[in-house]
Order: sequence, then C-alpha cells, then structure tokens
Amino acid sequence: MPDLLIELFSEEIPARMQARAADDLRKLVTDGLVEAGLTYAGAAAFATPRRLTLAIDGLTGESRAVREERKGPKVGAPDAAIDGFLRGAGITREALEIRDDKKGQTYFAVIEKPGRKAADIIAEVLDATVRNFPWPKSMRWGTGALKWVRPLQSIICLLSDEAGAEVVPLTIDAITAGRSTRGHRFLSPDAFTVNGFDDYEAKLKRAHVILRADERAEVIWNDATQQAFASGLELVEDRGLLAEVAGLVEWPVVLLGRIDDAFLGLPPEVLQTSMKEHQKFFSVRNPKTGRIERFVTVANMATADHGATILAGNQKVLAARLSDAKFFWENDLRTVKAGGLEGMGAGLANVTFHNKLGSQADRIARIAALAREIAPHVGADPDLAEQAAKVAKADLQSEMVGEFPELQGLMGRYYATAAGLNPAVAAACQDHYSPLGPSDAVPTAPVSVAVALADKIDTLTGFWGIHEKPTGSKDPFALRRASLGVIRIAVENALRVQLKNFFGLLTVVTPVEANAAKTGKEREAAFATLTRIGFVSDESQLNAVFDEVGLAGRPFEEVLERYIPRIVNVAEAANADLLAFFHDRLKVYLKDQGIRHDIIDACIAMPGNDDLTLLVKRARALAETLATDDGENLIQGFKRANNILTQAEDKDGVEYSYGADLKFAEDNAEKALFAALDAADAKIAPAMKDEDFSTAMTAMAALRGPIDAFFTAVQVNDDRQVIRRNRLNLLSRIRKICLSVADLTKIEG
Repeated sequence: MPDLLIELFSEEIPARMQARAADDLRKLVTDGLVEAGLTYAGAAAFATPRRLTLAIDGLTGESRAVREERKGPKVGAPDAAIDGFLRGAGITREALEIRDDKKGQTYFAVIEKPGRKAADIIAEVLDATVRNFPWPKSMRWGTGALKWVRPLQSIICLLSDEAGAEVVPLTIDAITAGRSTRGHRFLSPDAFTVNGFDDYEAKLKRAHVILRADERAEVIWNDATQQAFASGLELVEDRGLLAEVAGLVEWPVVLLGRIDDAFLGLPPEVLQTSMKEHQKFFSVRNPKTGRIERFVTVANMATADHGATILAGNQKVLAARLSDAKFFWENDLRTVKAGGLEGMGAGLANVTFHNKLGSQADRIARIAALAREIAPHVGADPDLAEQAAKVAKADLQSEMVGEFPELQGLMGRYYATAAGLNPAVAAACQDHYSPLGPSDAVPTAPVSVAVALADKIDTLTGFWGIHEKPTGSKDPFALRRASLGVIRIAVENALRVQLKNFFGLLTVVTPVEANAAKTGKEREAAFATLTRIGFVSDESQLNAVFDEVGLAGRPFEEVLERYIPRIVNVAEAANADLLAFFHDRLKVYLKDQGIRHDIIDACIAMPGNDDLTLLVKRARALAETLATDDGENLIQGFKRANNILTQAEDKDGVEYSYGADLKFAEDNAEKALFAALDAADAKIAPAMKDEDFSTAMTAMAALRGPIDAFFTAVQVNDDRQVIRRNRLNLLSRIRKICLSVADLTKIEG
C-alpha cells in the first residue's frame, strides 16, 4: 500500500490561520479519497509559515469496482420519467433491464463502475481541494484565476512504496506537481527533491525548517526558559503567544533582550501586554521582585553575530512602544491625583452604553445603587460597595485602557490604589468583571462580589427590559456569560441571595424612560412606558386614560403609582422569564458536573428556586440519592403510587388527602408502611427546615422497601370502599412526603 505526500508551498501564511488550514487540508483530502473509494491507515497534517503538508499512510492503490442496481419507472411510464431515470443512472435506454415486480414489469438499471487508480483519484481530489479551500481570506495574483491565502508557488504530490516514488500527474493553474521543495528562505534557499515523507521531513530539517509546530514550540520554550534561568530570571508562561510565535518561524532562534531601566517602573501587566501585542515578545520576570525586567524574542534565522543586530533593532522599537505606554501611565496618574477616579470617569456621561439604556454614567449609577442593596446579603460594607461601583469603570476613560482595552479593570485597580482608596475598592475595580469564562476564577472578596453581581444583574435586567434577549446562537451582549457569571459567583461562594429581590421593575421601566422623567419629560416617559407594555397605543388613548383617572399633567411617578398593580404584574412575568433564563444556564453549568436536567427540573419546581445556592444544594443531594439502588427504585414506587392516586382522584372527582387511619390497615405490609411513613416524616420535616437535604433524601430513599412490600401484598382498589379510601389516602401520604423533598414527577424514566 503506497503512502501519499502532499505539500502546498506558498508565501507566508498568517500564523493564526495555520492550524485550521492544516486540519482543513487533512479533512478535505481524506474525505474526498474515501468518498471516491480509497481507504487509508492514517493521516497527519502540518504547517509552517510557508507550507501546508499532508502525509497519508497505507493508502489503497486503487478503488474497488462497484456494481449497483437501481429500480426505475414501470414499463409504459411517460418518456420524461424514463429519460430522467436514464440521466441519473448515466446509461442509455438500451442498457435497461425489464424485470417482473410485484406491481408489474419495471425497468432496472445495472451500473458497473470499474476500479480507478489512486493517482487519478488523488489528482481530482487535490485539484478540488486547492480550488475550493476555505481560507478566511484569500487573494489572486498575476493573471491566474486561482485564489490562495498567499501566492502559491509549488506543489508536491508524491505516491511512494517499496518500489519507489512517483509524482501524481497534476496541474493547477499552471503549477505542475512535482517532487521538489525549498527549505529556509535565507539559510537554505535552494530547491531539493524528496522521495517520501520521512525523507521530506529529514531534508527539511537539514534545510533549516522544522516541520512540526509542536516541535518548534518546544524548541522555543526550552531555549527561552534556559536562557532566562541562566540570568536568574523566569519566563512568564503564555501558551497562546507560544503557539502564535511557533507559526511565525520555520527555524526558531531564541534571543534574550533587555528592557531599558526607564520602563521598569511600569506595571508588569502593561509591559507584558505591550510586548505581546506589538512585538510578540515573551516577558521575563524577576522572581524576587515580580518585575518584568527582560524579554525574549524569537528570530527566524541564526546570524554570525549571534543575534546582536536583531536584538539591537528590537530593543529600539520596543523602547518607542514602551515610551508610549509610559506616557499614558504618567498622564493617567496625573489625572487621578488631580480629580480622583470619579474625575477620571466623568467623561462616561458622554459615552452611550445603549440608546435605550442610557449612558455609561447612567449605568454606573444603577450598579452603585444595586451594589449597596446587595452588599448586606454578601457580607460587604454597603458604603464601600457603592463607592467601588462608582469608580469601577472609571479606567475606561484612561489613556492606557484606550490603548490596551484588555487591561480594563486591572488598570482600575492600579489607579484606585494610586488614589488612596480602600484596598477592597481597588480589588473590586479589577474583579467585578470576573468571571470572564468557564475557567476564570470568581471574585471572593465581599465588596468585589457585590459589585460583580450588581454589574451582571443590571446588564441582564436592562437588556431583558428592552427585549434584547439571546436567540439561538446569537448573543451579541454576552447575556449568557453574564448569567453564568452570576450563577458561579453565587454557588462557588455559597451565597444565600434571592435573585428576584434584585430584579425590581427594571424589566418594565427602561433607564432611558426613568431618566426622561427625572429631566422633566414626565409625560414622554409615561407614554413610552405604558405604550411599550401595552397599556395604550397612541396619544389619544393616553389622554383618555389620564382624563379618566384624573392624571392629566401629573408627574411620571404618580402615573406609574396609579398603574403599579398592573405594572407589577407585567414586571413579575418579565422577571419570571429572566429567572427561567438563569435556570436554563444553571442546567448547562450542572450538566458539566454530571447532574441531569430532569433532576434540576425537579428542584426548580420547589419553593425558593431563585436562591441558586439552595437550588444547587438540593439538586446535588437528589442526584446522589438517585444514584443509589434505593433511590432509583423509590422513584418507580412513587410514580406507581402517584399514578394510581391521580387516576382514582380523576375518576372519583375528589382529592384523597385527608389522612389514612392505621385502624383500617389489614395487612402487615400495610401497617409497616404506616410506621415507615411516620418515621420518614419525623426525619424529613426537620431536615428540610434545616436545609439538610442529604438527611431528607436518605430518609425518603429508606421508604423504598416498605413501599415495594405494600404494592406486592396489597390491592389498593379494594371492593370495600372504606378500605379503598384509606389506602388511597395512604398513597397520598407517600406523594406528600416525597414531593416535600423535590418534585419527583419531573424525574424521567
């Protein structure tokens, strides 16, 4: 079985596109070969800045012959139907066979496709792959029609086995496939031929090209860490930058440079971000002081002066970049010292957050009020929480964040510290954005928690109020991330907060309408609110309503007060919808922890379902119980009891919940169930009051045996009505006790 080597050699491919392109090449070619009838043992794709390479092992030499029968129209069918069948089958009318079918004589087509040589199939598949390659961006060059990410210069397409290697005949837009390639642009520019993948990889390395991206990354990391260690320093780990730099070079040469002393006073994150974003430099840290003191750059070639000229040029460019950063830093500090953080953030009043949600300053005022309200529930000082919320976003107006947006929050902490604010306030400036993703840590300091929750809840209620909810895969305002952030903050800090208490009427009265009322536009605000939630549809209806209730010309607050009962109903519906959104995100969060959605549904149906910590605690206890044999079998017993009871109540038109009497129990199993229910009730009721769900669930699971024995020994629907009613009331006790723990009707299976 031959092996296949493909190389597409071009000008430099952007580093961010290489990994995806290598994977696309592998998938497109292997899928095409398999679809054409070839099989293979393994395939691997590689990328360097100037080439995409695919190696396929154990490829079959030719496709198998195929014989296919297709059933066609009936004999005597219209010619148009027969001609369409012939075109689809690719045969002539003379090749049709007539066979007897259960519905009469029918045409059949027998299609025989002979096997094809692998080379012919490869040529077709590679041609289609190159012409239709899914680059994010591509270009044309010269007079040709071919599009590629950068000008394509040569193609290797080589089949090799024990007997030797042969080039697959292939020409794509005047580029004829061959067996030659080139190494490093400067160190080994001459062309050379190859006879297979092993030969190809070995010769590339001799030509100063490391084919494998992970090997290039390993060389960079090992050399950089060793050079840093030799200087008594440590390399700051950045796997994303490492992958990017490995895509910029074919022959990595690591160089350790020095940062001018004038810039060492900058925050280490500023140095690290500036060097990473602008120069793709790694930061080197002094482990004793935590300062970034040196940098690592990766050249694409070795030089006679061991990189001295390269380093000198890089240090000159770096100094210019860091001079800008230093200028921004010093300007921002002067602003803070002159007017404090609130002075720095004053310009946010002129920055629109959303045209229906007001400016950033409006939003900050809402977050501050909400943070003060949340603070007592999370153990934070209300004054500090409010103060932190007021300054948390001030750094958005700083020059440093304007240059490096990814430093927002972090720079706020530095500026708050420089302004002499309480350390808890400074920490909240950075932490209130967290968590930014599923792997990001959640804030734990009380003030940070209060501001983080207020920030995210304001975002959610605001966008819910203007009907900008996530739809399908679209979530332009990152509301799913915000809700998951609230969930993680609450659950991972074991906070006992009821979310609905913090939703308020924000889902009905938008901030823009509230602000309009404050600035004297009460009628405009009232009309906007009442129109949007369906109370009136035009000015004439508004006038009629106002005249009817004597509110003409009255302030916004009085108008809303008159409609408070109805507005509250609308708000409660909107808040319930928002809470359901939280519950959906909670299912995703707990699913990753192995808790089924039906278990969560069973707990959501219980009171207090806006207390996320309580909800998760109940769900985990129920999941643990159902993982046992007793718990699983109890569900079946509960469902049997519930089904019998529900059918009897529907049939009789009464509710059997008046208490079963032990004196009517006849069977020992029936009496044992009475005793078991009494014992379970004595344990479950106080355990639920103390929120000790594990004890309650364990007591509930212990009912499994007595319930099973009861159904085995006793017929519930006895002919004697007194006995029947008593047993149905006993089933009602089972249902009541089980449903006091969780809504087991939601459990599947």
